[in-house]
Amino acid sequence: MKRIRGLAAFVLAFVSAPSLAADYTLAVEPNYPPSQAQLVYKPLLDYLSASTGHTFKLKTSANYHVYWRDLRAGMKVDFAFEEAHFTSYRIDRLGFTPLVRVAEPTRYSLLADAAIAEGGTAGLIGYRVVSMPAPSMGYLLLGEIYRNPIAQPEIKSVASNWRDGVEMIFSQETEAAMVPNYIAQLYPNLVVVSESREFTGRTLSAAGTVPGDVREAVATAMLKLHEDAALYEVLAELGASQFVETSNDAYAGTEKLLAGVFGYRPKPSAPAPAPVEEVEIDEDALGGIEVQAED
Repeated sequence: MKRIRGLAAFVLAFVSAPSLAADYTLAVEPNYPPSQAQLVYKPLLDYLSASTGHTFKLKTSANYHVYWRDLRAGMKVDFAFEEAHFTSYRIDRLGFTPLVRVAEPTRYSLLADAAIAEGGTAGLIGYRVVSMPAPSMGYLLLGEIYRNPIAQPEIKSVASNWRDGVEMIFSQETEAAMVPNYIAQLYPNLVVVSESREFTGRTLSAAGTVPGDVREAVATAMLKLHEDAALYEVLAELGASQFVETSNDAYAGTEKLLAGVFGYRPKPSAPAPAPVEEVEIDEDALGGIEVQAED
């Protein structure tokens, strides 16, 4: 009996013990060239490593085509920081759990200088508009503005990051740019021609293979990120004031934004329950007592 109790105590201690230090990967959208992304996110990775005792490495992609391909293939990553449509896909298809999100909701703005903006969205038909490539959220929301396939601007996916698109307006390489609001707010001298609908802010999510105590440690660290003055530049670069708690419900249906993207396949519906075959009962074979009423 003592041996059984001792074994049970050992197993309980093993299960409840914190995870040993391990390496984890963090995937981010290709909003920057890979080498620049490493510089932008290094302070955040160092902060997470110091706060949790684990090592975090950045997983970058050369472009959105590669990012989308790897996401559809279910390439293994431990954490992901991305817009709501990708987060929704990971939740529904890959079993990820959203941990925290940027406090500010996501909106995208179509920017142009004042002279071009006077014509509104119709005034940009046939003119150059820069955006990050599909299936970035900006590109997909630009498609919501211009739904008529024969009345489109000339969409150019040549920017290496969101700010490049805006700078191309000033260099007269484009007439307009589709950018997230946290970028648009940096250029008050440009005019918002159109603004998208609102989405849940960019989100940090974790794969189901990440131990619960590690997920909790990462979430706690991210919720305290804004309290560290040394990391102000990290938040500023991400266009965030702070991170806040979130839940699965905040992303319900957002995956539908990807429906028109090459390679997207609707999630298979759950199989209908098999019909129950009705069994015919031969009442004469049941036997029993038969009662007849007398005249």
